[in-house]
Amino acid sequence: MVISLEWIYSGCQLLSQPILQAEPRKTHLSHSLLTRLYNKKPCRAGAKVQMFAPNMDQMHVVNHVVGQPTKEKRNVLQESARIARGDITDLKELDVAGHDALIIPGGFGVAKNLSTWATHGKDCTIQPEVEKAIKSFHKAGKPIGLCCISPVLAAKILPDCEITVGDDCESEKWPHAKTACTMKEMGCKHVNKNVGEVHIDAKNKLVTTSAFMCNAPIHEIFDGVGAMVTDVLKLA
Repeated sequence: MVISLEWIYSGCQLLSQPILQAEPRKTHLSHSLLTRLYNKKPCRAGAKVQMFAPNMDQMHVVNHVVGQPTKEKRNVLQESARIARGDITDLKELDVAGHDALIIPGGFGVAKNLSTWATHGKDCTIQPEVEKAIKSFHKAGKPIGLCCISPVLAAKILPDCEITVGDDCESEKWPHAKTACTMKEMGCKHVNKNVGEVHIDAKNKLVTTSAFMCNAPIHEIFDGVGAMVTDVLKLA
């Protein structure tokens, strides 16, 4: 069986969109996910991937050479196409019936473009097409994989869900632990997991892992992302 996997990009943003350079964390997550899905055969994980992104302006653009915002405007779909190498579709064209699972990589694009988490925290709103996609996959009983900061989307949309962004005790290893505490305030259950582990919410078919929410070596993040992909495909 070939599993059809839908994948939502959020542009390329760190503190914002770098000039002539994709956000390192977003690129690393994307490469980790694609490496886990693809191999010479042509698909190691047995999945056919279709990539989507909303056709909208990014929140803002920053020149990371000087660390200052610019007046430039960039488009999320166009910037996402740089990572996808052009093979990407406008999110409004998504047909949930044609896919078996959904994965949303993390990165600051999720917090700034797919939602207003970066500016509003637990009072954030979700980009309408992204919210529709998550709700549609959930209603259809199809698995959803979320890594890094993207579990905040589920926390907002599915408040009774179980998720992980790593650990809820702040430390050098877990500098973003307050995110887990905020998720609890939003009504969901946060489960502490190490960077190479996932949490599976069987009821909601959610698979989450911390990725770059942890200050860890890239190979450990790669392993966690791989575990997420494996478990999403098992549920599909």
